[in-house]
Amino acid sequence: MDSEESSFVRLEDPQGLQNGGSEMTPEQVRQEIERYKELCSAVEQENAALQKEKEETEQRIQQVKNTIELIQENIQQHNPLEDLIQSLQSEIFLAKEEKSGLKQEKEMLEEKLEEMRKKGWEDPMMMLPALPERNLVFKGLVTDKEDMNKLMLTPLIRYPLQGGSALITFEKAEVAQRVIEVKEHTVELSNGESLEEPDRCRMRVQASPVDVLLPSTLEIGLARSSRSILVSGLPSRVIPEDILLDKLELFFSKTKNGGSEVESREFLDDCGQVVLTFVHDGVAEQLIARGQVQVPIGKAKYKLKISPYMRGEVTNIQFQPSRCARTVLLSGIPDVLAEEPMRDALEIHFQKESRGGGEVDTLGYVPAGRRAVAVFGE
Repeated sequence: MDSEESSFVRLEDPQGLQNGGSEMTPEQVRQEIERYKELCSAVEQENAALQKEKEETEQRIQQVKNTIELIQENIQQHNPLEDLIQSLQSEIFLAKEEKSGLKQEKEMLEEKLEEMRKKGWEDPMMMLPALPERNLVFKGLVTDKEDMNKLMLTPLIRYPLQGGSALITFEKAEVAQRVIEVKEHTVELSNGESLEEPDRCRMRVQASPVDVLLPSTLEIGLARSSRSILVSGLPSRVIPEDILLDKLELFFSKTKNGGSEVESREFLDDCGQVVLTFVHDGVAEQLIARGQVQVPIGKAKYKLKISPYMRGEVTNIQFQPSRCARTVLLSGIPDVLAEEPMRDALEIHFQKESRGGGEVDTLGYVPAGRRAVAVFGE
């Protein structure tokens, strides 16, 4: 039979006092009891957590069982695989239709973009945002809408005249036609006093039509320069032209201003604009994209517009003969009078209706031994 002491549980001596050491003090015993209480509390908390996790697991198992039962009921009612296949087929069909529609829309947009690019060359209105600003005064006539896409040319014909000939333009076309039909005309001349005196003389001149060549077909190819820009909005009459070109070249040759080395420069007298050409590609495109830049010129800064530089070349031109309706060529005029008296004698003769003439608009005479060029504006 165990002794009375063996019925008590001894706490382990953490410091190994049982092995030859002294007994634990009451304070050490209380500390050990507190430590074991904490261990018991931790075990109870862990046990409660395990119990809660067990309950949650049982709930999930029950939910899975309910789901399985619901699936089994659905399987008994219809075939889910067939429904899934049909659903996938519908989605595939809709996806194909959407892809086809997007492809068609892309093609339409590409065609529209290409059409707009072509219109940019054919229709000047499409290029207005990129063109330099310039004040214009309209002095022409309003045409029909269907003529808007046609190129209207104003003729400026240079007609050479040999010595001993004259060009006479009448106010009416029928007068010129009568003079041409007669072919040869006898013009009375004076010695400088009176045409009615006995010593007057006569000369014979030949009348012929004036035929010129006018353009009937004209094709111009436009090309946009990849390394050139058109600078507009320049101050007028502020500084000399060469100094202005130097300042523009200095400004646009700096990389901080978006420029680069300038290859050439040209001042366009007819519009007061400047063409700058750079050595490297890509510089012009960047400046054109900016549209405007502020450039110091003299003591002020000016906002200049940057535009693409378009160069046009005649690719095809065809001519057709055209007869001047009111103008007649007089040839075979002898050198018997000075220039002014001869001009007066010709005009007096051909303005008389009794000799088949009429009102004279203009008359140009070239004496023998000289040459001239007549310019037809219209």
